Amino acid sequence: MKITESSGNIFQDLGFEKEEAANLLVRAELMVQIRDIINKRGLKQNEAKELLGVEQPDISAIKNLKVEKFSIDRLVVFLSRLNRRVEVTTKKVHSRNPVIIDTGCHTAQA
Repeated sequence: MKITESSGNIFQDLGFEKEEAANLLVRAELMVQIRDIINKRGLKQNEAKELLGVEQPDISAIKNLKVEKFSIDRLVVFLSRLNRRVEVTTKKVHSRNPVIIDTGCHTAQA
């Protein structure tokens, strides 16, 4: 069995170009945050769609992490509607280190 070390980005490992893989990873991480907030609040799909201002299929796409469906901009809007602020951190990539993009979401301060 051949074992290949991960780049740290599943999308890059699947063959996406480096730039596209980085974008997909950020979108996936934002979607996980949105899905987790919806789940933690116990929102039904109808409640979530009203809160986010979308249709029911979009809530389903979020819950199923359909990253191709949403832009980073749109996901940031959704997080804002969930009372979250997105903070972006960039780090220099070293030749042997994986791509790391920190998209930590924090509760917006009043």
